[in-house]
Amino acid sequence: MRFMKTIAATAASLALVTAAQAADEVTLQLKWVTQAQFAGYYVAKDKGFYEEEDLDVTIKPGGPDIAPEQVIAGGGADVITTWMAAGLAARERGIPLVNIAQPFKSGGLQLTCLKETGIESPEDFPGHTLGVWFFGNEYPFYAWMAKLGIPTEGGDDGVEVLKQAFNVDPLLQKQADCISVMTYNEYGQVLDAGISEDDLVTFNYLDEGIGMLEDGLYVLEDNLDDPEFVDKMTRFVRASMKGWKYAEQNPEEAAEIVVENDETGAQTLEHQVYMMGEIAKLTAGTDGALDPADYQQTVDTLLSAVSPDNPAITKEPDDGAWTHAITDEAL
Repeated sequence: MRFMKTIAATAASLALVTAAQAADEVTLQLKWVTQAQFAGYYVAKDKGFYEEEDLDVTIKPGGPDIAPEQVIAGGGADVITTWMAAGLAARERGIPLVNIAQPFKSGGLQLTCLKETGIESPEDFPGHTLGVWFFGNEYPFYAWMAKLGIPTEGGDDGVEVLKQAFNVDPLLQKQADCISVMTYNEYGQVLDAGISEDDLVTFNYLDEGIGMLEDGLYVLEDNLDDPEFVDKMTRFVRASMKGWKYAEQNPEEAAEIVVENDETGAQTLEHQVYMMGEIAKLTAGTDGALDPADYQQTVDTLLSAVSPDNPAITKEPDDGAWTHAITDEAL
């Protein structure tokens, strides 16, 4: 009897080893550091949703010196998260990125100004210094300024552009009259610094007619010719969206999972709970399939502001810039 139990235990162990070996490996490169902006992926891994799809997923955090588009071009990832403007810009420059899913239905980019500067509307921007994120995040800003007809070289009739680090220091130290913030992150940091909402004037890019899709999932086009890769991405997207919907419904648990996965120890549970609550507003109402109308709005916005300062794209992208092939099968 003991011998039979030993055989059974050995067989079970071999089965587990075989299953682990059979799991398909996927490397995901994030656009930024570990935070609730990417909660769906961490939740999918923590809750076993990837494992259920026979996937072994490695999630690589990003940072100020990491460009996801370059990482995937160099073979360092199978799939990346990035904003559509950056994805389309990379495609036009020779990195054939394809949007295979769009977990974020809405964007969270805003420009927040100190009320004491006298800025009450976008028409008041000329003569002021505005903080702008670069590394592909500047495209919405330049599109907005082009729409307003405001020069970006300074002067009384234009705005002075401050290349803003990914923090809120320029506003706190009054180096800039307005800074770039995300609804789910930096805006909360401004409030945490002791500045009240009554002391701020905030402009949401979507409210200003600058609709640009943010965090989507992108792969290299050539890989979509491989049926095995397509199958792997189908399972990855299905599990990821399951993670996102779980995170929406369980924001505090999702925030805890994010903090547990933050190897730097920089994230606090309180801020991640706040962030997850705001992120859930952006992922709500979508199953992850890209809305062609949202895509076209992004393209039209970019093309309306083609200039040396805003060289995101100079022409209508080709039909291969996005696909429903993955989400049609996954969802």
